[in-house]
Amino acid sequence: MTSKIIPNVSVDCVIFGYDAKTKSLNVLLIQRQLKDSATNKLLVDDFVLTGYHVYENEKLDETATRILKELTGLDNLYKKQFKSFGNPNRLLNEKDIIWAKSENFNLRTITVAYYFLLQTNEVNLKDNKYNAQWFPIKNLPKLGFDHLEIINQAYEDLKSKATYKPIVFELLPDKFTINELQDLYQCILEIEIDNRNFRRKLINKKYIIPLDEKQVGVTNKPARLYMFSKDIYEKMFKKNNLINI
Repeated sequence: MTSKIIPNVSVDCVIFGYDAKTKSLNVLLIQRQLKDSATNKLLVDDFVLTGYHVYENEKLDETATRILKELTGLDNLYKKQFKSFGNPNRLLNEKDIIWAKSENFNLRTITVAYYFLLQTNEVNLKDNKYNAQWFPIKNLPKLGFDHLEIINQAYEDLKSKATYKPIVFELLPDKFTINELQDLYQCILEIEIDNRNFRRKLINKKYIIPLDEKQVGVTNKPARLYMFSKDIYEKMFKKNNLINI
C-alpha cells in the first residue's frame, strides 16, 4: 500500500560534511534539471537541497531520516530541526514554478528544515542517482527555491550551537588530534584561535580523553590522539547544567 503524502508540508535537509583534508565545511546538494519535452531545451538547471513531502503516517523526524538514508544510505546521525519556512512566495520564482508544475507540487508548501552532521568521506557519491555533490559552504552553486536562505539559517544555528554544545565531534573521526579539532572550530566559526590557549583549555576538559596512540602515516612528528567521551560529558552536563566548550 502506497503511503499518501501531505501535499503542502515537506522536509528539507541540509547535510553538512567536513573534509579534514581541505579543512572545508561542505553542503551536499542534488542537481535539478528539467528539459522541454518538445524541444529538449533545458528549462531548469541548478542545485537544491534534498527534501520530500511528509507522509500522512510519518513523524517529521522520520521523514528527515528517510530522506537522508535515501540520498546517502546512512542513518543514526546527528540531526537538528532548526526552523520552518512558510513564506507564501518561497516557490514563486519563474523556474521554481515550472519545476513545481512538472512535479505537481503545491505552490503553497511549508517546509520544516533539518540539518545533519557527518564527515564527507562517509558518503559514497559514486553512481548516485541524484547526482549529489559536495560544495564548500562559502562557494555554493546557483540554488533553486529558497534553499540558500535555508542553508544560511542552518549554518548560523550550527555556529551558535558549536560554541556551547559538543556537536563538532560529529564531524570528526572517533580519534583526532588537538590540531584537527582546532582546525574544525576555526572552519565553522570563521575565526583564528590561539593554539596554546586552545590546547590548554581542551586538555583540561575531562570529556576529552588522551589516548596512548599517535597519528600514523604522517611525514612530520606524529601527534597524540584524543577521543570525546559522550558519557562523561552528559554526566558533567547533568551536574553543572551548562558547559562551555
